[in-house]
Amino acid sequence: MSATYTRRSLTAAAVLAVAAAAVGCSSPQDAASGDQNAPFKVGLVYSQSGALASYGQQYKAGFAAGLAYATNGTGKVNGRAVEVSEADDAGDPNKAVSAAKDMIGKGVKILAGSTASGVALQVAPIAAQNKVLFVSGPAATDGVTGVNRYTFRSGRQSYQDVLTAKSFIGDATGKKVLVFAQDSAFGKANEAAVKAVIGGAGATVSSILVPATATDFTPAAVQAKNAKADLVFVAWAGTTAGAMWQSLDQQGVLGATQVVTGLDQKSTWPTFGAAGGKISFLSHYFDGATTGANENAVAKAAREKVGGPLDLFHPDGFTAAQLIVRALSEGGDDVEKQIKALEGYSFDGVKGKLTVRAEDHALLQPMFQVKFGSGGQPELIKAVDPQDCAPPAAAMKS
Repeated sequence: MSATYTRRSLTAAAVLAVAAAAVGCSSPQDAASGDQNAPFKVGLVYSQSGALASYGQQYKAGFAAGLAYATNGTGKVNGRAVEVSEADDAGDPNKAVSAAKDMIGKGVKILAGSTASGVALQVAPIAAQNKVLFVSGPAATDGVTGVNRYTFRSGRQSYQDVLTAKSFIGDATGKKVLVFAQDSAFGKANEAAVKAVIGGAGATVSSILVPATATDFTPAAVQAKNAKADLVFVAWAGTTAGAMWQSLDQQGVLGATQVVTGLDQKSTWPTFGAAGGKISFLSHYFDGATTGANENAVAKAAREKVGGPLDLFHPDGFTAAQLIVRALSEGGDDVEKQIKALEGYSFDGVKGKLTVRAEDHALLQPMFQVKFGSGGQPELIKAVDPQDCAPPAAAMKS
């Protein structure tokens, strides 16, 4: 039996019940008591709508593909169906917390998702309070790593982005670095990481944090040009990226200094236009990052199961499913056994070799240096070894 998905609505006060006929579902009380015939209940709380909806869509498609791959197409672990329910948080932490609590009340023992950093930071404590496993998704904030024993992550974190960016710079001593970012948990995490990594290497770091609701970026772009930085590190996510890049280019920022940023999802590539050749890109993932000599069987399987080329956050969903299947296969309904099964776990993912660092649950993974070629498509410069972009170990908070 394959895993069963149901679309959850934010407008409803409670998450819709999964149809018993579809999954042979027993009650939450049965699942909680360890009934070996009951399905494993997994809840995905992620952005189906809002500014990061496209990221959420990729995450969901990747998760479905990863679950099929990790369970050999059965949707079952140790003979028990994996019942997956969904809720849309729209990038709103309050909605995410409400949905997470509701799912836990209905017997969900593993939560996953969190497209937005602000959401992940609010859901993680809920998981710890209720002693359920939480596998955060595309949310990049460093604050998720080590936040509690119950929280893991299936994507990269900001520190890994910045360590990859640092490889473009050379000697940072005496240089001026400007962080141009959204005034959000994601942007602030990048700001903190740049100060720690590049500032710690001798650079003077300043910041321009732009309101996430901004639509006119000219004033901020002018400010960035006047900063006369040796390097501008741009951290941006969501639908306003095109307008932001246009403003930076129009104000001459891209031609005046070296600009480093993360390579966003495929739909944003045309927005760079000719400016793309002026930017150095660090990449979490793009379809082509692991082709040729670097290709592995997992990436091939993911592409086949998604039904087309992979995008930025397909690997995060795929990896989440791999981690959850590992936790369930080794730990069953026992969250302590699930945690032990994931700590130190090393496995082949879409991006290559991935390892869950035992002491703080950071996900060690390769990152990529990228440039845009003459054809307007990204080209791999270098795959950065997981150890070369590993964040410093964080103390586990609880």
